[in-house]
Amino acid sequence: MRTWKQYLPDVLVVILFAVISFAYFFPADIEGKILFREDSAASKGAGHEISEYKERTGEVTRWTNAVFSGMPTYQTAPSYSSTDGLSAVMKAYHLWLPENVWYVFAYLLGFYILLRAFDFRQMLAALGSVIWAFSSYFFIIIAAGHIWKVMALAYLPPLIAGVVLAYRGKYLWGLVVTAIFAAFEVNANHVQMTYYYLFIIFFMIIAWLVDAIRNKQLVHFAKATGVCLAGALIGISINISNLYHTWEYSKESMRGKSELVKANSANQTDSGLERDYITQWSYGISETWTLLVPNAKGGASAPLVYSNTAMKHADNNFLDIYQQMGQYWGNQPGTSGPVYVGAFVLMLFILGLFIVKGPIKWALLGATILSVLLSWGHNLMPLTDLFIDYMPMYSKFRTVASILVIAEFTIPLLAMLALKKIVDEPETLSVNIKYVYVSFGLTGGFALLFALMPSMFFSEFVSAMEMHQLGNMPAEYLNPLLANLREMRIAVFTADCWRSFWIISAGTLLLFLFKMRKIKAEFMVGALIVLCLVDMWQVNKRYLNNDMFVNKSVRETPIQLTPTDEIILQDKDNCGNHRVLNFSTNTFNENETSYYHKSIGGYHAAKLRRYQELADAYIRPEMSGVMKAVAEAGGDMTQINGDSVCPVLNMLNTKYFIVPLQDNKTIPLQNPYTYGNAWFVDKITYVDNANDELAAVGKISLRHEAVADKKFKDVLGDTKVQDNTSIVNITLCEPNHLKYTVKSATGGIIVFSEVYYPGWTATIDGKPAELGRVNYILRALNVSAGTHEVELDFHPQSISVTETIAYIAFALLLVVIIFMVLLNGRNKQKKQ
Repeated sequence: MRTWKQYLPDVLVVILFAVISFAYFFPADIEGKILFREDSAASKGAGHEISEYKERTGEVTRWTNAVFSGMPTYQTAPSYSSTDGLSAVMKAYHLWLPENVWYVFAYLLGFYILLRAFDFRQMLAALGSVIWAFSSYFFIIIAAGHIWKVMALAYLPPLIAGVVLAYRGKYLWGLVVTAIFAAFEVNANHVQMTYYYLFIIFFMIIAWLVDAIRNKQLVHFAKATGVCLAGALIGISINISNLYHTWEYSKESMRGKSELVKANSANQTDSGLERDYITQWSYGISETWTLLVPNAKGGASAPLVYSNTAMKHADNNFLDIYQQMGQYWGNQPGTSGPVYVGAFVLMLFILGLFIVKGPIKWALLGATILSVLLSWGHNLMPLTDLFIDYMPMYSKFRTVASILVIAEFTIPLLAMLALKKIVDEPETLSVNIKYVYVSFGLTGGFALLFALMPSMFFSEFVSAMEMHQLGNMPAEYLNPLLANLREMRIAVFTADCWRSFWIISAGTLLLFLFKMRKIKAEFMVGALIVLCLVDMWQVNKRYLNNDMFVNKSVRETPIQLTPTDEIILQDKDNCGNHRVLNFSTNTFNENETSYYHKSIGGYHAAKLRRYQELADAYIRPEMSGVMKAVAEAGGDMTQINGDSVCPVLNMLNTKYFIVPLQDNKTIPLQNPYTYGNAWFVDKITYVDNANDELAAVGKISLRHEAVADKKFKDVLGDTKVQDNTSIVNITLCEPNHLKYTVKSATGGIIVFSEVYYPGWTATIDGKPAELGRVNYILRALNVSAGTHEVELDFHPQSISVTETIAYIAFALLLVVIIFMVLLNGRNKQKKQ
């Protein structure tokens, strides 16, 4: 009975979290509506072939031909049976709550576990959970459909809780909690978020090391470190299949190093991602004020006319232009919303710098500063270059602005450590009252100054990009437009400045009432929960609200089958194993085409690097050439010289072009020049490096010749001139298994219109043969004279090895948990 009473407050808090999570999405969550997300809609197309194959065969394919002419599914649809047990545990952790609801619940519960590990009272821990979970970025990524990122962020605080428990001397609890949430975290499959939070753990461990040296407790520090490493190893091992194959894939993807040596070598990095690509989304230096004032740069890149505050000041003469402009006026290419941590939370963070003692404060401050500085990206390039060049793995991630997730963790945590000290030691406010004034001045004071004199602190309310777009207007029209636009945006900015000022004032008033003993700690904490929740709830509703929900049937409806699709799908020649290039969309920024066809294009942040380089060098230019030639020929493909206009598209077996017409209609054009699924070549040339190979692709007759890196010479050997009796017919085409009947009087090299990737195996008449790579991206095989059956297969043996390791690790975690339960029971019996 005593145990139940002990845990009752925690249970009530968990119930409160579930209620808050349901309330945020009310009434959509009880009406069966679903959040429509662009990313989720796009993934429907990319994953259709994969899901259809599993439904038909019961097998998980590790390769898809639906996007980019073929790529592994390691990142598009990671699925391993060894994590089925872990998935069941994760669902239980989420209390089997509905989609969207459990995302917020997991945010709240995760930070609550962290603060309880820091020995916070339940009510204080609940407040901390609210202010962390409702940081604006966490809701923006839900709206965007970045669910792997959502999960990764939700599991990081409880993972750190395991580390905290270990360093507080609770070794067994630390081991179990670290192992469980390390497994959750790695399973979330967002390496970038996990990587960023490792900076926080590193800073905290350094703080504990300093503390251990001061107190001569290095043995304890070593034990805690060992416990954390053991827990992390178990969690990682449970997900070893995903981790290993992601690592293998990264070497071949855009996150790996390119073999090309480019003219602008200063823009290249060891990772493969280029510096301008890594830093394309860099937070502006002045944009950092969004931590205090959410609309410091206008908010999201939504249409300006959607802002009621702005439109109250709009000149009707410019309405046509305002309909085409966005609310955001920062220097990022675009944004779904700002990073806002809560105005009063930021004030408590500043106060914590003065009143919280010990190394952990400096660890959190250091991580915060580093996070902000690195988020500036190309706005602080010397520091960014330092990390790109010398920090392991840092250069593998783009969108450096997202490193602000570190500040979104450290600011609330230090804020709560400050409030904990105030509640636990009421005299703290009296002794440090001057620091309360200083903290108020550095937050509420600045918000007030910005509200009263915005133009004094911020000279520009129009972005450089917008100025460039508007620059061609006559001065007599441009000047009044800019004046009115600045007036509108100043109104948006100052409205949020006033808002932040009053929130900070209300929070500070509660601190003073507590100091004067007018209210008790419980009332103050409860009032702060309400204040911070209302503050951040209102901001988040700007970016994730009821208007974004649709009936479930809308999202579950397959992508519409058009008459054009129907015509193409009627072509069953060669088991329908041909590719489609859609000109009616942004070819390399959509996956809808892949729902019904094997697409030349697609969208994924980590596509195969060689395919991207081939696209930049040849596919995109050929697309322009095809459209021009089609227009000149009046749509008659027989009047086009296909071998000169689109040879690379021909070698990729691009049999159909989807061409746009008026009124959003399209027509299919059949390409009569495609080389088919595979063909013999008469000649092969070996070159010294990737630059020579890529350049040669544009200089040879790809139908009759091939070019390969010299490292494949021992694999492919030489070829012979073919006669007209040489044939290669495809007889079976599954995503991961292809069969061909081959006939040649002389034998030689077959080029397949399939993307080369390590892990594909080949057999000739059932006997193993080695594949080579030609034409920069394609598979090739040397066969002897005669008639043969050739099979290409993608069932990597590494899957079974890593799956075995994962099963063992999961069993080990269960053993550790059972041991802990038995040990706790034994200890309770001894105490009785």
